[in-house]
Amino acid sequence: MRILSWNINGVRTLPQYHPWNTFKSFEGILEELKADIICFQEMKTSRSGIERTAAIPGVFDSFFSFPVNKGGYSGVAVYTDSRHVVPLKAEEGLSGKLQPKPPLTSEERVSSSYPYAHEMDLMADEDGNTPSNFIDLDSEGRALAVDFGLFVLINVYCPNQTSEARLSFKMNYHLLLQERVRKLVEQEKREVIVVGDMNICATPLDHCDGHLPSNSSNFWEHPTRAWFRDWIGPEGPMVDVVRKFWPERKDMYTCWNTKISARESNYGTRVDYILTTKGLLKWIKHGDIQPSIKGSDHCPIFIDLFDEITSESGETVVLQEVMKFGDGREVPRLAAKYWNEFSGKQKLLSSFFGKRSNVDPEVPPPIESMGAAVIPSPPGSTHTQTPNDLSNSSSPAPIPSSSSQPEPSQSLPEPPSQSKPLKPLKRKKSPDPTLHFTKGKKLKSGQTKLNTFFAKPKARTAPTPKNPVSNSHSHETSKTITIDDESTGEDSIPLSQVDADYRLACELSAMEDEGQGTILSQGELASASASSSSESKAAWSQLFARVEPPNCTIHGEPAKLFTVNKPGPNKGKTFFLCSRPVGPGYDKGKSERLREEVDHRYKCNYFKWASEVKRESLHKSSNGRGS
Repeated sequence: MRILSWNINGVRTLPQYHPWNTFKSFEGILEELKADIICFQEMKTSRSGIERTAAIPGVFDSFFSFPVNKGGYSGVAVYTDSRHVVPLKAEEGLSGKLQPKPPLTSEERVSSSYPYAHEMDLMADEDGNTPSNFIDLDSEGRALAVDFGLFVLINVYCPNQTSEARLSFKMNYHLLLQERVRKLVEQEKREVIVVGDMNICATPLDHCDGHLPSNSSNFWEHPTRAWFRDWIGPEGPMVDVVRKFWPERKDMYTCWNTKISARESNYGTRVDYILTTKGLLKWIKHGDIQPSIKGSDHCPIFIDLFDEITSESGETVVLQEVMKFGDGREVPRLAAKYWNEFSGKQKLLSSFFGKRSNVDPEVPPPIESMGAAVIPSPPGSTHTQTPNDLSNSSSPAPIPSSSSQPEPSQSLPEPPSQSKPLKPLKRKKSPDPTLHFTKGKKLKSGQTKLNTFFAKPKARTAPTPKNPVSNSHSHETSKTITIDDESTGEDSIPLSQVDADYRLACELSAMEDEGQGTILSQGELASASASSSSESKAAWSQLFARVEPPNCTIHGEPAKLFTVNKPGPNKGKTFFLCSRPVGPGYDKGKSERLREEVDHRYKCNYFKWASEVKRESLHKSSNGRGS
């Protein structure tokens, strides 16, 4: 028998990854995991939001705990393969305060006694207050307790310390878990398995930077790490089973920061565990992690149990017998199959929006229920005619003479038959006049042309006098540019923007010869126009060209482009970072990493906005053309 635990980081996102997106149902995903008891953390859904296929997946029985107030947050689930195992009891939470409707009876409860706040030494918050009960601690959908006869399994998703104010909440939840296990072991003499995301690194070996002097020297100063060390230590009640099978194994991580692609270089932490009481060690065959399984920022962990063992007296003990499998009992009432929405006792909202039958005997014929059909009136008429108007009219309609045929728009359609409903006539849409091409508009005097923004400034000579001069003198006193203008007269087509840009290009090209004071021919103008066009294309290409990645300062290698996804003023902006992978001792910056602990084999702290890189590239290009 296999027990598997996995923080899936969202039951709705898991089927979006390969190979899970190849399965047609959630039952197929559970089958692929090849485990008899499957424990998920971070379901990130609610009872009203979970899909039917994930709530009651075929042969698997399911149990859930969702947050009381926060939808799409936290949440744990336990799936059991009914072909191999059926739980005896199940309940939600650790405090015994979370109850279904109607509440569980004493026979349905997993435990006979539960933790009490006044019996425990809890951590005070920033205001010096300690919780008087565990309702707030237990209301975030973080635990399920399931009784399998041989042992009680507790699936937990322990809080993460997102801030200093959250430390007391996190620490008190761990203390609540410890007290619940203690009462099961000491008062009820039960064996216990705790699985899930503990959000704690047990030893420096379980942290990617744990070997660095700055971390190893004060690793146990954090209160939750010190508590966890004592709970699973040699004198503690619980055993870290996976580490027991791999005592010296390095890089055995189960969680990675996907924002910095840490999984590619295995720069992670081990925060997922399977802990058992010492009396169950004889049943455990093997334990390991499964880092090759993708779909979350965590990977699954598992333990395998022997199907049978030999006791000290020489008697063979079968696992399914001590777990009381096969006695025909019903699944505990907490199972999702008993929810009203899945047991047929409650009508689902989706049923109100389903397709109805094509024939409804209570609905009258369309023409009678809809009333008189509207018939379009002839052009210019303000009255809308109906079939009743035609039949009940006091005077007969005028009959057109045979000499003139009526216009199609003036002829009335035939009255509709009773067997076929009348469809309203649709007016044909007139073509949109805005879709026709219009002639180019003349540029207003003084209006700047587009090419002036990309042309190189030229030195202009003083304007020539307006008084006419002789042809022989004009060559000496003015610089004449010959342009063939056929657009003269009132009926000529105005200059379009393209024509204006073309003329400007010709002018700019011709100005190259102003120092010589020559008159350009049509052939020379054409050549100058082609040269200006190529320069314009180069300017546009430079403006919209892809930003070439800069080189990072430490390694001199091309940086990698990223996009800001976090909501805020910089959302959507792009920036460059060092392209090397993260690793132990990578440069997080002077404020987070000691300089003597930086390992330059990994990512450096290079950062630059893409807009800044673009600006520098355009500046260099303009300087190159100017020289």
